[in-house]
Amino acid sequence: MGKIGIIIWREYITRVRNKTFIIMSILGPILVAGFITLMVWLPNADKSEQKIMVIDESYAIRLNKIPDNKLIKFYYPESTLEEARANFYKTDFTSILYIPYDVFTKTQSPVMFCKKTPGFSTENYIRTQLEKKFFEWRLTANKIDPLIIKNSRKPVSVVTKKLNEKGVEIETRNENAMWIGFACGVMIFMFVLLYGMQVMRSVMEEKTSRIVEVIVSSVKPFQLMLGKIIGVALVGVTQFILWVILSTALTGASSSFFLKSIAADVEVMDEQQEQVYKQGSNANFSEFKKANNSMEAMNVFKDLQTINFTQIAICFLFYFIGGYLLYSALFAAIGSAVDAEADTQQFMMPVMLPLMAGYIMSAGIMQDPESNIAFWGSMIPFTSPIVMMVRLPFGVPMWEIVVSLLLLVVGFLFTTWLAGKIYRTGILMYGKKTSWKELGKWIFYKG
Repeated sequence: MGKIGIIIWREYITRVRNKTFIIMSILGPILVAGFITLMVWLPNADKSEQKIMVIDESYAIRLNKIPDNKLIKFYYPESTLEEARANFYKTDFTSILYIPYDVFTKTQSPVMFCKKTPGFSTENYIRTQLEKKFFEWRLTANKIDPLIIKNSRKPVSVVTKKLNEKGVEIETRNENAMWIGFACGVMIFMFVLLYGMQVMRSVMEEKTSRIVEVIVSSVKPFQLMLGKIIGVALVGVTQFILWVILSTALTGASSSFFLKSIAADVEVMDEQQEQVYKQGSNANFSEFKKANNSMEAMNVFKDLQTINFTQIAICFLFYFIGGYLLYSALFAAIGSAVDAEADTQQFMMPVMLPLMAGYIMSAGIMQDPESNIAFWGSMIPFTSPIVMMVRLPFGVPMWEIVVSLLLLVVGFLFTTWLAGKIYRTGILMYGKKTSWKELGKWIFYKG
């Protein structure tokens, strides 16, 4: 094993054996899967039943009652508002829903009196149902059958297909692709920043502890820098592979669980649709709505199947490595040029700006992935690791990917050469605050 290989192995094995690395490699995917599960479960987490007394002076709701759900029950006692308020705390009702008699003729709004503030889902359900019932009441008052309007409504989905020069249709799923691409870009941004900072701190630690003076007596400064960069890169790749394996296992387990209930609801939807077409309006629309939501979830899974995740994973790995190597060389140069982390601020900004620019550009690129800004952002080495990953799920010609990767390699070679010039001089400089002018001298130093 050569000198660079020894340095790579030391940097790699030191970090891989670190407890923090082991814990985060295992807990990272679990935390992400747990967060997603929590977001799905949280809206239904509150199991407290809501018993709502409805005082309807308009009689619009009494004649067309609000349907109950699993947690919200509506009751319609023969009582006035004054009597209901006076006896409110003597009953087990959680709220009073008051609808004034002139709710349709004046700017009067329904009022809800509560013992405790209801959750957002309860308020949203009541508001949605009141809007629906009032709408139906107005239609009936104008001698229009609400069921005709209800049966006439049908969701429309537009399928976007990209037509290439050979006339081949390629179906695209813009919404899901948009978020997948953005998530990949954000991950590369975070990984490059995280592991690049590790390289910078490692260089600074060896410099401030004077260990580097002993090391450079056996290896060249450039070999030391390159070994550190590659060693930390292998750590990042190892963690990425572990996350992919664990995430795939967790996603497969959760999707198989959720898809069972979704498939059952889709069958209900098919039956309800057939009933609507045959019988007009006798279908159970609450079940139909539930099944329709499940169909939307099933469509999401179908949309995800149209995305080439193999290509995305391979490109993610290459762009992560390329982006990391490009920026970590600059981070290593910064670490060698200063004696304390507080002195890195003046040099960090120019390095961070292109990385931040790629992140900021992503928002606009999600709306127009084939614009000139998107194209050039995916070609410039300093922004391409983020921008290209945002564009990739929308479908990018192979020649653009190849050119982008070649330019990224050229960019890495250039920044490594530049950083090596600074590193070889700065690593042995102590007690002097470095300026941009000083860095310029180190770059052109021929010693």
